[in-house]
Amino acid sequence: MNINPLGDRVVVTMVDTEETTKSGIVLPGNAKEKPQIAEIIAVGPGGMVDGKEVKMEVKVGDRVIVSKYAGTEVKLDSKEYTIVRQSDILAKVE
Repeated sequence: MNINPLGDRVVVTMVDTEETTKSGIVLPGNAKEKPQIAEIIAVGPGGMVDGKEVKMEVKVGDRVIVSKYAGTEVKLDSKEYTIVRQSDILAKVE
């Protein structure tokens, strides 16, 4: 099954980064904040959204920083995805 976003929506998967304190202690999953770095899996076509022309500025494979509580979480084929609007993407990570 594939997810094909509509309009200015983007499908991302959150990238788990191992979080370590300055003293070298690795934090378990429940002690970490929600990750904000994601990899783009699919991009909508853009076009007219809410009466405005939207040009998609991201592409599949880009790593981005997403707003902390943005999007809708979806589980499909035992994988977790988040669907966000392009405006909820704050920056590209290179």
